[in-house]
Amino acid sequence: MMKLYGHWRSQTAMRVRIALALKGIPHEEVSIDILGGGQFDPAYLALNPEAVVPTLEDGAGPPLVQSLAILEWLEEMHPMPPLLPPEARGRARVRALALICAADAHPLVVPSARARLAAQFGADEAAIVAWSMHWMTRGLQAVEGHLARDAVAGGWCHGDAPMIADICLYSLYAGYEQRGGRLDGMPKLARVVALWEADPPFAAAHPLRQPGAPQPS
Repeated sequence: MMKLYGHWRSQTAMRVRIALALKGIPHEEVSIDILGGGQFDPAYLALNPEAVVPTLEDGAGPPLVQSLAILEWLEEMHPMPPLLPPEARGRARVRALALICAADAHPLVVPSARARLAAQFGADEAAIVAWSMHWMTRGLQAVEGHLARDAVAGGWCHGDAPMIADICLYSLYAGYEQRGGRLDGMPKLARVVALWEADPPFAAAHPLRQPGAPQPS
């Protein structure tokens, strides 16, 4: 059985969690306390020298790292149901939407970036949240613009089934939502969010539904 090392709050682990669920791949999830420094434990560093999550072990080779690389690997090894469209231009579009979230917006709000803002520039929690919201909003608005400009038939980001773009976008939206973000002025995204929240693999992967997540009082 595959083993996914993640954390309830991790947007990157959330992406892999969704893909595994969509493809019906059984797995065990191991929580790494990235808020308490668990990613620097020597045993975990031996798995992932970058000291980040996710890491995926399949028992057949070295651990797999980096969420987008893992998603592509899962697509190659377990192609059904597909998370990329069959045509080349469609695949480029889906990957581009995913990268807006995973490569442009998300790296600026990860724990290491937030810690550097505090340590190097003396940013307090309010300033760090404002910084995070700026970059997440910018990423979501960019995707909204693409969805509006080159719409593809179907309710999801690209067609009538979830793709890698939906996975990466939902993970970014989850972080945005947890910080009080709203989708005012982003009707295309609001439509897709409704699909995600009604789809069991997406809904079950939400950070606040993971073991260890804070529970409502």
